[in-house]
Amino acid sequence: MHPFSQKTLELKIPPVLVFLIFAFIMWKIPEFIKPFNVTIPLKELLIIFLMTMGAFTGIASLLAFRMKKTTVDPRYPDNASSLVVKGIYRRTRNPMYLALLLILLAWAAYLSNPVTLAGAWGFYKYITLFQILPEERVLHEKFGTQYQNYISSVNRWFSW
Repeated sequence: MHPFSQKTLELKIPPVLVFLIFAFIMWKIPEFIKPFNVTIPLKELLIIFLMTMGAFTGIASLLAFRMKKTTVDPRYPDNASSLVVKGIYRRTRNPMYLALLLILLAWAAYLSNPVTLAGAWGFYKYITLFQILPEERVLHEKFGTQYQNYISSVNRWFSW
């Protein structure tokens, strides 16, 4: 196997560290691309809204995991003792990652540089490829039909 294949990074870097890396990259972007800074109408309200939604989503997801007494460490999905499908998990299969993405979007708004949205997009792509897809494989193997029924009714990122 090539040392930099997709499998090399799967489930290896804690998602919070990935979030911090992309937040740092986003913070540095305006130093290099200043001409694209923009004024965002109602910027403070947008930031508060995104941060509140991110915090609510993250806390709700952690509470749902605690109630089911299952692991919250995403690097080891095979340690999951049960499938969480209630509460926030009826709207998104990945509320913890959605929470981090919402906070990165708030960060992009704070930075007022539309190019920083590339950092949020990069986080979304990285987490999907190297965290969510491998988790889904493990959960499908572990929970079979129950997991298949769940993924057929709830979107990966958000369901209305």
